[in-house]
Amino acid sequence: MWTLIAKALLAGAMIAAIAEIGKRLPAMAALVASLPLVSILGMIFLWHARPDMENMARHSEATFWFVLPSLPMFLLIPWLMRSGVGFWLALAAGCALTIVLYLLMAHFGPRLGIRL
Repeated sequence: MWTLIAKALLAGAMIAAIAEIGKRLPAMAALVASLPLVSILGMIFLWHARPDMENMARHSEATFWFVLPSLPMFLLIPWLMRSGVGFWLALAAGCALTIVLYLLMAHFGPRLGIRL
């Protein structure tokens, strides 16, 4: 139970740090947010729980393929906001696009030989 609490506190601290940095240095906050810190920590915790080379390799590879469908969201949101769409609607549209692209990746990825 303490391990779960520690993981949650660490994730919360990372999000809080990004938000605080973003108040003064938006580009620096974006850089920190773009670092694969969550993925790295997830891999460390997964390795600690199940030290299996093949499992870790599959996890890492699947993470790569699932990052790709999330990237267009970071172009759609600023484009919509600059076009006059409000933040919340732009965010919702970006999330909706990401969900659709995730579903497409999950459906077509294995058909294209991508191991997810």
